Amino acid sequence: MPFVDWKAKVELFEQLRREHEFGVGTIAGVAAKFGVHRRVVRQALASALPPGQHYPERAKPKLGVVAAFIDKVLDEDCRAPRKQRHTARRIHRRILSEFPAATVAESTVRNHVHERKRQMGLERRETFVPQSYSWAQEAQVDWYEAWVDLGDERTKVQVFAMRSMASGAAFHRAYLHATQQAFLEAHEHAFAYFGGVFTMLRYDNLASAARKILRGHRREETVRFTAFRSHWRFAAEFCTPGEGHEKGGVEGEGGYFRRNHLVPVPCVADLDALNALLLSGCHADETRVLDGRTATVGAAMSEERGHLLSCRRKASTWRKWRSRWSTSKAASR
Repeated sequence: MPFVDWKAKVELFEQLRREHEFGVGTIAGVAAKFGVHRRVVRQALASALPPGQHYPERAKPKLGVVAAFIDKVLDEDCRAPRKQRHTARRIHRRILSEFPAATVAESTVRNHVHERKRQMGLERRETFVPQSYSWAQEAQVDWYEAWVDLGDERTKVQVFAMRSMASGAAFHRAYLHATQQAFLEAHEHAFAYFGGVFTMLRYDNLASAARKILRGHRREETVRFTAFRSHWRFAAEFCTPGEGHEKGGVEGEGGYFRRNHLVPVPCVADLDALNALLLSGCHADETRVLDGRTATVGAAMSEERGHLLSCRRKASTWRKWRSRWSTSKAASR
């Protein structure tokens, strides 16, 4: 019962009780004077507090078809990796795919999931702050962990993510280990996916890029990363240690992508098959329309492509340079 209604009823009960004791003195008289049912007067005489409102539980025939499936998914999530659990939207999409005859609305699923998660102690609330960027101004880069079934073995992989802050498009690629070689190679694949290079890339303090944290945002970069930046002509900025919100775009992207494309935990033959799955997820997300926008991510990505630094003829040159680098490093050992 809303607070205002409850307060009004308490005040009404007080008036009914007072009128019965010091005024008219009869139940019928009090009911007639205040225009209420005699049953309400009897309730006021029995207790100064109105009885609680009881609403009959409504039947939910459409939800009943998939309620057991939803509860099963949420129970299985308790044993799944924490960051690869279902959201209400993901569950609804699975219902549409796995139960074609079901016509349950997403809001109905969301309400049921909310109630079940509240009962299970899993409810959380996330807050997002909108930001704006000009075309090709900035992309954010990070690694995040995910679990996959490679063959018959559940394996933890490291997923590289690069997200454009203007268009909202993102690229994801998985590796068994977050080595510097994987780090730089993933950049090349990302540049090919976006069709160019961003003016500035924002990083956490990754060992693959920064050897030492100096004052403020200054970093002593690794030699190979400096050469890599010089070749592709982008600037790098590093976040303050422990301040993850400075690259909140890619942090949120990693969580979104993992929930929507790695839930339930995918089962693939090998890493190549996994990366093919991730790439298809990247392309699928191009049809999204982000909150507050009217164009799809793919349309914004096409618009931004004309503002990116060109990467033509750079990839082959970089591969030659990388080969010479590897040869010189081996000879110096």
